[in-house]
Amino acid sequence: MGKLTGFMDYGRKDPGYRPVGERTHDFKAVELRLTAEELVEQAARCMDCGTPFCHGCGCPLNNIVPEWNDLVYRGKWQEALDLLLATDNFPEFTGRICPALCEGSCVLGINKEPVAIRQIELAIIEKGFELGYVRPRPPKVRFEQRVAVIGSGPAGLAAADSLNRAGYWVVVYDDAAKPGGILRYGIPEFKLEKAVVDRRVKLMEEEGVVFECKTRVGEDVSYRYLQSRFDAICFSAGAREPRDLKVPGRELGGIHYAMDFLIQQNMRLGGEPVDSAREILAGGKRVVVVGGGDTGADCVGTSIRQGATSVTQIEILPRPPDSRSPATPWPLWPNMLRVSSSHKEGCERRWSVATQTFLGKDGRVTGLRCAEVEWVAPEGGGRPVMKEKAGTEFHLEADLVLLAMGFTGPGRNAIVDDLKIRREPNGNIGRDARNMTSVPGIFVAGDMTHGASLVVRAIADGRKAAEGIAAYLADRKPQGKA
Repeated sequence: MGKLTGFMDYGRKDPGYRPVGERTHDFKAVELRLTAEELVEQAARCMDCGTPFCHGCGCPLNNIVPEWNDLVYRGKWQEALDLLLATDNFPEFTGRICPALCEGSCVLGINKEPVAIRQIELAIIEKGFELGYVRPRPPKVRFEQRVAVIGSGPAGLAAADSLNRAGYWVVVYDDAAKPGGILRYGIPEFKLEKAVVDRRVKLMEEEGVVFECKTRVGEDVSYRYLQSRFDAICFSAGAREPRDLKVPGRELGGIHYAMDFLIQQNMRLGGEPVDSAREILAGGKRVVVVGGGDTGADCVGTSIRQGATSVTQIEILPRPPDSRSPATPWPLWPNMLRVSSSHKEGCERRWSVATQTFLGKDGRVTGLRCAEVEWVAPEGGGRPVMKEKAGTEFHLEADLVLLAMGFTGPGRNAIVDDLKIRREPNGNIGRDARNMTSVPGIFVAGDMTHGASLVVRAIADGRKAAEGIAAYLADRKPQGKA
């Protein structure tokens, strides 16, 4: 424990954001960084709890938070980095975009503001790059066995990185032009700059991971090809089937899935061509975002930067409480209102709103007819049921509607379908305790199997899949080579 009275001497400090008038004119990172002195003070606030709920209850990666907080307080950056990398392959990603589940279960958070754990995590990894502690370290011993990872999002990268470090030859396939999956194409540049993704991909390549992009597995590459060249296969292609809003007028032009909109903007910034006939742009338009989650907020920030005349975000669920709800007591992740940097840039938010109809003219959307709803608990108990409130209909004008209502599953996959790999009733890919599918030697990780979730959970599942693959290959008696 760095300082016995640290949690009483110092308050929580967040880094804040660049001024709105500055950041909305570019796509550079919006979040600032804590100073060296502020980081030490935040590390000093950690109480080194006897039962660190941040470690076991909050973090899917089981990051050993109290110990690296103490090491940061003492200025032992190398030791802090080694401890952090023992549980998290990519702290530079989680340190920037994770909602910090660990902070939701921080013991200090019971009666004070929690420790700024995410900021300390980010500082550790960036200090590691700055001081040269993070450098290519190819495995000293290689097994003959090879693993194909299909999909280069956070789960695929984590599985590939873990397997490569264990000594297996790994090839990552992706149908996009560049690796990174949602990290590169789904998350806006202003939250995760792609130079950070490029830096990690380059490091993995220098350590021996091979990336084969612009390759559609099941079309450009067959299962027979993979089977003949690899000893195991891991699917990690994400949850790609967006949830639709099937109401009258859905066929009108100007209504798009949120991820299509976000992907295009990231492609532009990355120098990739975007088909002009299929461009989705918010400039000069009244934008309505349907869906109140993180993807919806990303659409808000992107629309503002593209020059939208107005942005409205609607959500069918009720407005969360301003502070932790009694329904999610500590150490559970608190149900409470969260305001992103994008919301602070100029956006109207409305809750308990259902879309009845899309309105249009000459084949293009011009607005939405909506109604307020309430959520009523059935008399016999069970989940609340949505009911429209009579007389609450209203109209929203819109030139562009972005559907950000989540995903329903991984969608179709040629190899999964051809091999009749078992799916769960919800469409996700089934797996056993080792993340192996119903076909021996084929594994699955991330959103393809547990549904759309957080990047930190995808990384954790990628690590778990790598462990399962290593155990499977160990049973096949690999031969090590120096």
